[in-house]
Amino acid sequence: MKKFNNVIVRKPCRALVDGISGGTYEGKPDYEKAVVQHAAYREALKKCGVEVTVLEADERYPDSCFVEDPALITSKCAIITNPGAESRKGEEKEIIGAVKKFFSDDKIEFIKDPGTLEGGDVMMVGDHFYVGRSARTNEEGIRQLTEILAKYGMTCSEVKLEEVLHLKTGINYLEDNNMLVSGEFVTKPDFEKFNKVEIPEDEAYAANCIWMNGTVIVPEGYPTVLKAVQDLGYKTLVVDTSEYRKVDGGLSCLSLRF
Repeated sequence: MKKFNNVIVRKPCRALVDGISGGTYEGKPDYEKAVVQHAAYREALKKCGVEVTVLEADERYPDSCFVEDPALITSKCAIITNPGAESRKGEEKEIIGAVKKFFSDDKIEFIKDPGTLEGGDVMMVGDHFYVGRSARTNEEGIRQLTEILAKYGMTCSEVKLEEVLHLKTGINYLEDNNMLVSGEFVTKPDFEKFNKVEIPEDEAYAANCIWMNGTVIVPEGYPTVLKAVQDLGYKTLVVDTSEYRKVDGGLSCLSLRF
């Protein structure tokens, strides 16, 4: 089944070494390694049958390779978000040009102050969107998103986060009613109806896998998660994201998929 045709990514900048980190994973990213890993990530995406638009690195924003946060792309519209992290404000303006190549102005919506929203807090399940209320995404941002989605016949529900940075840090939908869950998401009633595959604590980082047209891309170094995904019947590709992990970034953060 083909659902995605296009992907937007942005190359990492040298300032990535100063990206936001909660300190869960030690060390600063090695820039040269991050460049190699990003190239491998792009190749993995291409193998899944999508066209990849590559944006140049932007040294003004250390976290700008995480393009999932400043925009949210749905089947019916694109939404330019309003990042909640101070150092990321402005990234949303730099993604608009790329989004405009795929959406007309009347199909591009905006989250406005005082609302904040980051795409890492938004998980799409068909035409329904689960949105994490986090340190980066506030109540007003969720209200605006709900209003925008309703305009296009889509729905939204809030998930309060207690432990993780972003919603998709700990939960990801793999289509076919399958969901990878870790930590606080294992017992959240919001996701009772799904086939939940519980990720062990020592591999929690790998809850952030991405489904791409029937193939699931899995971060390297997490054998339990890799086997669990393969046992669900998916083809898999493995990509090393060790340098992005050091600044709290995962596979989904690095691309806009639509």
